Amino acid sequence: MDGLDEFEQQLAAEKAEREKSEQDRERHRHHKHRHHHRRDRDDDRDREERHRHRHRDGERDRDRDRDGNRDRDKDRERDRERDRDRDRDDNRRRRHHNEDGDDDDRRHKRSRRSRDEGDGNGDEEHRRRRHREDRHHKSSDEKANAPPSDQEKSSNEDATSTSKPLERDAWMTAPSAFEVEHVHRPGQNKARSPTPEPPKRVISHREINSGYLEDLNSGKLPSVVEQPSERTVDYTFGDSGSSWRMTKLKAVYTAAEDSGQSVEEVALKQFGSLEFFDDAREEKEELERRRLYGDDVKTKDKPTGDFYRERMKSQKREEPSRQEFCQGEVVQEDHLQPVPVPMDQTALNRLRAQMMKAKLRKAPNAAQLEEEYNLAAAGMTPRLNAPEAVVLGVMESRQLAGARGEVKTVDTKRGRERGLVEENTDMTIEQMLQEERRTKGQAGGEGLRLAERIAKDAKFDDDLEYMDENAEKLAKRIHKSEVNLKNMAVSEFQKMNRVLENCPLCHKEDKGLPPIAPVISLATRVFMTLATEPEISEGGAVIVPTAHRNNLLECDDDEWEEIRNFMKSLTRMYHEQGREVIFYENAAAPHKHMHAAMMAIPIPYDQGAMAPAFFKEAFLSSDEEWSQHRKIIDTGAKAKEGMGRSAFRRCIAKEMPYFHVWFTLDGGLGHVVENSDRWPKGDLFAREIIGGIVDADAHIIKKQGRWAKIDSRVDGFKKGWRKFDWTRVLTEAS
Repeated sequence: MDGLDEFEQQLAAEKAEREKSEQDRERHRHHKHRHHHRRDRDDDRDREERHRHRHRDGERDRDRDRDGNRDRDKDRERDRERDRDRDRDDNRRRRHHNEDGDDDDRRHKRSRRSRDEGDGNGDEEHRRRRHREDRHHKSSDEKANAPPSDQEKSSNEDATSTSKPLERDAWMTAPSAFEVEHVHRPGQNKARSPTPEPPKRVISHREINSGYLEDLNSGKLPSVVEQPSERTVDYTFGDSGSSWRMTKLKAVYTAAEDSGQSVEEVALKQFGSLEFFDDAREEKEELERRRLYGDDVKTKDKPTGDFYRERMKSQKREEPSRQEFCQGEVVQEDHLQPVPVPMDQTALNRLRAQMMKAKLRKAPNAAQLEEEYNLAAAGMTPRLNAPEAVVLGVMESRQLAGARGEVKTVDTKRGRERGLVEENTDMTIEQMLQEERRTKGQAGGEGLRLAERIAKDAKFDDDLEYMDENAEKLAKRIHKSEVNLKNMAVSEFQKMNRVLENCPLCHKEDKGLPPIAPVISLATRVFMTLATEPEISEGGAVIVPTAHRNNLLECDDDEWEEIRNFMKSLTRMYHEQGREVIFYENAAAPHKHMHAAMMAIPIPYDQGAMAPAFFKEAFLSSDEEWSQHRKIIDTGAKAKEGMGRSAFRRCIAKEMPYFHVWFTLDGGLGHVVENSDRWPKGDLFAREIIGGIVDADAHIIKKQGRWAKIDSRVDGFKKGWRKFDWTRVLTEAS
């Protein structure tokens, strides 16, 4: 930029001098002829200058070819060199300005401008120089042979010195540091030091895990070593051999319960391997899923081994860490006492049933089962003045089981703080099935969900037009967050504990107390007690499962077997007395978690044939006029058609509130309660109907009594019942 500024200043100075020279042209014209020889020297100087430029251009081309990647630096260098040449020319012209005159000065300036302006003015300047050379050719030839003067010698020496090629400094011709490749070549003759071999791992012959360590030494990863080898099976779920495998699986559980052994021990004897046993369990689960949701819903056709892998993982978690002892130390084991493992009420009842069956069969492990039962019962006794922390699992609330694919988190600040969720509209079929299994059987069902949505809608109007306009909003499901679900589970657990604590039919195993109701006869899973006073018909009884059930449909096969035994014995006893018997169950309020019970009410023998008509008329007039279910479910007719003893359990869903009456051992009439508000409170519905059959007084029908520990009717009932008591075989054997 400095050279450009100087060039512009020179142009401005030349313009001013050119204007001044035009005025003085006439005045200095007579000096032309006197300075011909100086003009010849100037012409030679111009030719030498052109030669230098040509030589300099050649060097530029060579430098460009050699240093193609450094064009930018070369351009700067050329600009600086051109500026230096111009400065030298200017100094030389200023030194000879007074001798050459104004014309020579204009000629030098004109030649310099022609070099800077470019190719457009080059031809015109060439013609002018040829004209000057022709005009002064003679004078130049005459003086060419004359000896040069001192001034000419000095000017020739300057021209010769300027015509020599310039030599750049070493730092300008050196290659760029960015393009130098540094390659380190180690010496060829230098000997490499030998690498020492890694020490070999030596496994002691006393090592317990020698096989596992050998696998690790051979390069196998722990995950590869622990994975069981994959195997293929030659059958599919539901094929011709499926029924045989399911029968074999059921026999394992039956044998384990009868013998008192663990299921794993019996499975090893029957199947030979727990892996085959887990495959059968997996097949049973898949068949149950197909039975519930149809054969079209098939998630798998062959065992995947998930049950067996889960078993192996649980065994690894439960393996106790080996305690290290010093060599020669004696371990005292006589003072170690088994720690009682806390159990729930259901598991304790099952253990008690196993103990009683073992005693009846005089099994060799009866004493062991009795000792285990006593330890488990002692473990359930709460410590005095000690706070107890209860951890709720997925068995307490199905809502806490597994991932909830039907919801997604609200990704806002408030949503993250409160854990809010919203409905997931992009659910897969598997997620829908999981939600259905997790949410079925909830109290209220879809009606409760609709009520919750209506309660959150402040503008709701019970109008069809409003419902049509807001159908999408009303159909949108409201999901609870994880915190709310846990709070609901805790409140439900506390409510259930209060119900169990105040239930008069539950055995207080934690406190070692019998139920408040007097026990007339006790089996392994079911017992019998008396009806509350005042009785509608004298001599009634109540059949109660030992475990707290919401209804009899929740009972398993063993419980139902004992219930049918009590029904048969009571029927024989009442027939010997000349009376008919009616059995009924009132499960119209499942949300109250009442203890399931079957009432046995004797009626006159001649009224037994008319009893179904009384109940049928009551079912038709009791509940809503327009209902979603059939008013009457005839389980007796279904039993005669081929369902047999399972007619009641197959015709009514255990999640529904219902009332059922048995006129025979296999069935009778049932009714699904849709509006619990219109249903009579307590046991009043059955008492009114049976009271009308036996002509009982109104105050007796309306009064519903409670059980008491001391009842004067117990001894009299036991005298008549002793002849038909089938549980005496169990008690006498024990």
